[in-house]
Amino acid sequence: MTGSTPAASAATSGSVPHWPAPFASRPINATVTVPGSKSLTNRFLVLAALADGPSRLRAPLHSRDSALMIDALRQLGATITEVPGDGAFGPDLEVIPLSQEAPSSRTRIDCGLAGTVMRFVPPLAALRNGVSDFDGDPHARKRPMGTIIEALKGLGVTLTADDGGTPTSLPFSVEGTGEVRGGHLVIDASASSQFVSALLLVGARFTEGLHLEHVGKPVPSLDHINMTVAVLRGVGVAVDDSVPNHWVVAPGPIRAFDQRIEQDLSNAGPFLAAALATGGTVRIPDWPEGTTQVGDLWRSILADLGAEVSMADGVLTVTGGREIKGGNFAETSELAPTVAALCALANGPSRLTGIAHLRGHETDRLAALVTEINRLGGDAEETSDGLVIRPATLHAGVVHSYADRRMATAGAILGLAVPGIEVQDIATTAKTMPEFPRMWADMLAQGGSAAAAAEGSTGGAQY
Repeated sequence: MTGSTPAASAATSGSVPHWPAPFASRPINATVTVPGSKSLTNRFLVLAALADGPSRLRAPLHSRDSALMIDALRQLGATITEVPGDGAFGPDLEVIPLSQEAPSSRTRIDCGLAGTVMRFVPPLAALRNGVSDFDGDPHARKRPMGTIIEALKGLGVTLTADDGGTPTSLPFSVEGTGEVRGGHLVIDASASSQFVSALLLVGARFTEGLHLEHVGKPVPSLDHINMTVAVLRGVGVAVDDSVPNHWVVAPGPIRAFDQRIEQDLSNAGPFLAAALATGGTVRIPDWPEGTTQVGDLWRSILADLGAEVSMADGVLTVTGGREIKGGNFAETSELAPTVAALCALANGPSRLTGIAHLRGHETDRLAALVTEINRLGGDAEETSDGLVIRPATLHAGVVHSYADRRMATAGAILGLAVPGIEVQDIATTAKTMPEFPRMWADMLAQGGSAAAAAEGSTGGAQY
């Protein structure tokens, strides 16, 4: 199952105001701090809702995706309170877990367009008494959900579609009985690693634990599964992943915790990319020495694209050169739209592979990237598992976002190097980074950098 087509999405976007992407008239020189990781925030929220006592998340992400998760967990019976913290992007969160002894009730869960909500929360809903009705944004009904539905049915959980039949996607209802037996479960998670993470996060609360086995094509984004295993172990859950494609979660309590959330390294990508697009320097402080976030790959990816990359005293520094190099980039996962934007500015051809699963994200990202790069005069095409992007001179135009924040930020990167680019619906970045437009402007304003749209200005790695 794929996302909406670029043509369909673009046709419905005309009423949304366009954001003039700032053009950098000189190299950027900036220090940027980004909000907390969405992946970690939402994983720890689920674990806090199942923990054996109250937990605290310090410096969590506050965005549409995290708000949807908080709302969903509150609907299921958890108490989540904002409390003062020392984070730069909002308060901490205190979580009192949901109770299995709560009376039977029916509740509605709005998934929005958040994959973590639509996939992580249904297994959790099976552990409470009562019916939980799941739905989301219109495009959420097109995102792959069959694996989690079949997995829950295989665990003995009853799910029904609106018409009373068997669901294959949103909307659907989960009939929770207060417990799930668990045991050995075989799934095909080749469409999304989130199917694996969703089941692992709750497996310790199954009566018999969980032995999850994947069969089929390789699971994409294994880094995200490794993140899930790491956070589980961090709260005292025993997980055995020593056999490929098998994960065994022992039954037992989930220990309450007090956890500081790392900043989102994937969301740091567009700001780091700005260094290459302008031939300037961007620094990200508090970059973790060790992390399970896929965004840590920026250190190698940006070096392969021709940047100077260094880290000292926890500060990651990226400096772009006179040009951006093309190259071969495998399994860049959620980083791919930012990589593709830089490849569209490169002086040589590039190939991105191992990202076929991006067709099932907020939109069909592969089709969207090809459409938008080519709309600006670029030369991009889809392959069976990725993209080929060849050098071409880009021109002004509108980049459509398709309600996908990574498409919007890709447009912002291109706008740094190409005058006259506008981004349709920049507000979609609120999904994981609500203050993106302000942060982008602040980055440009630092160190004497300026945004300009005057014809004849020079700026960027190629233009």
